[in-house]
Amino acid sequence: MRLAKRTSNLFRSRAATKAPGLDVTGLDGVISIDPEARTADVQGMCTYETLVDATLAHGLIPLVVPQLRTITLGGAVTGLGIESTSFRNGLPHESVLEMDVLTGAGEIVTARPTGEHADLFDAFPNSYGSLGYATRLRIELEAVPPYVALRHVRFDDPVRLAEAVEAISTSRTWEGARVDGLDGVAFTPDELYLTLARWCTADEAAARPEPRPSTYVDEIFYRSLQQRETDLMTVLDYLWRWDTDWFWCSGAFGLHQPRVRRLWPRSKRRSDVYHRLVGLDTRFGIVARLDRWKKLPERERVVQDIEVPVGRIAEFLTWFDDAVGMRPVWLCPLRLREPDGPGSARTWSSYPLEPGTTYVNAGFWGTVQVGPGAADAPTNRAIEARVHELDGHKSLYSEAFYDAATFEQLYNGSHLAVVKKTYDPDDRLSTLYEKAVRQK
Repeated sequence: MRLAKRTSNLFRSRAATKAPGLDVTGLDGVISIDPEARTADVQGMCTYETLVDATLAHGLIPLVVPQLRTITLGGAVTGLGIESTSFRNGLPHESVLEMDVLTGAGEIVTARPTGEHADLFDAFPNSYGSLGYATRLRIELEAVPPYVALRHVRFDDPVRLAEAVEAISTSRTWEGARVDGLDGVAFTPDELYLTLARWCTADEAAARPEPRPSTYVDEIFYRSLQQRETDLMTVLDYLWRWDTDWFWCSGAFGLHQPRVRRLWPRSKRRSDVYHRLVGLDTRFGIVARLDRWKKLPERERVVQDIEVPVGRIAEFLTWFDDAVGMRPVWLCPLRLREPDGPGSARTWSSYPLEPGTTYVNAGFWGTVQVGPGAADAPTNRAIEARVHELDGHKSLYSEAFYDAATFEQLYNGSHLAVVKKTYDPDDRLSTLYEKAVRQK
């Protein structure tokens, strides 16, 4: 059993099947918004693009808005989305109040933090459909003004950056100024940036030195980190600042060249368009054929997000520079959410993170030329091993190569199996290991 979806943000192959999949075309909307309670009831296949359009009309946004427009709310909860507010709001599933889940047994149950289906509520994040599919979710929202003021702070080594991340994550300030959003980019070993975002009223925006808010449709956002120390954007443009160029991956299609960019329709400068183009290349092997014609070494696709404790991120980046050499690298701090102050974080069984600990997500997406052994994924396997050594985890939206024992240890597979037996007694759904590693 699987979903029939028009879009996907997964980067792992799946076994061919003739099954039509579950029709979810009627589950892609916002049901209701309660501006006073700051909550929204949302269907599971609703994209964040649709959700944000609805909530911003009330001056509200979800507590965490993943970077890409077509990520769905249900997908972000079962697959762990992340963004610049994660250093204070955790991950998307931490703002879920309740959800209706279609289980493998063919039932729809309402899961909440406590009560009859609390075990499903707890295990659902990072289950990737192995426990069922969310059809409705009630989530918390937060109020935002119309603008975001940005400050790009440069660091010359990852240790100093890590120290700043820890300081900001605990105090939520930098040099006396409030920080509402925090992420960054590592360009080279000695050129790293943190982008500090602060929600900004219209009056505050009018008093700033920028002549007008930046949009980054014709220009490229990630390059602005190296070109200016401060910036101003609308909230909507800030939320989708990475989507327009799929971070920096649009360069593979020539969009970093001004002539090509001018010819490329503005409406097609978005992540789902690029994802479909990558899918066509995967299907027909266009780049691989060109490489063979040029007599270049065979490529290995390295599309991963990992996270390690903040005290180990410098070690990881140093190792990554030597072993992989792929740049830039996106950096996004996160902590388990503490809704009632320090010590109030809830842990989640299928993605064990330590309360009170700051982690840094590192995202890197591209290919490396490794030669005839590319099919064995040596680079990806080395990354997995190094992340494990550094007490980290890897997101499972892309290819994974763990052996079963290591996977069970990292993602609490024994507990997940118990919950799955309760809600999918006939094994209609693939297990998490089958989905993430065996690609079933």
